[in-house]
Amino acid sequence: MKILYFAWMRQRIGASKEDIDLPGDVTTVDALVDWLVARGENYSEAFVKREVIRAAVNQEYVQFDHPIKNSDEIAFFPPVTGG
Repeated sequence: MKILYFAWMRQRIGASKEDIDLPGDVTTVDALVDWLVARGENYSEAFVKREVIRAAVNQEYVQFDHPIKNSDEIAFFPPVTGG
């Protein structure tokens, strides 16, 4: 699975993307976030306000209960402001 991180999430995690082998018990975006958070403090900090983060599976925005599989591309987007 390819995971992409954008904006300040990329800075907190320390990477803009990573390839992982999806654990068998991780079947939704929400479960993926739980698994990532358990990997370390940098992930915990990136997902501390999970309710404001958007997720896309294969370039389509989805809810966190959306099912995922190992061949998917998952992208996480924090809220952004501009001006």
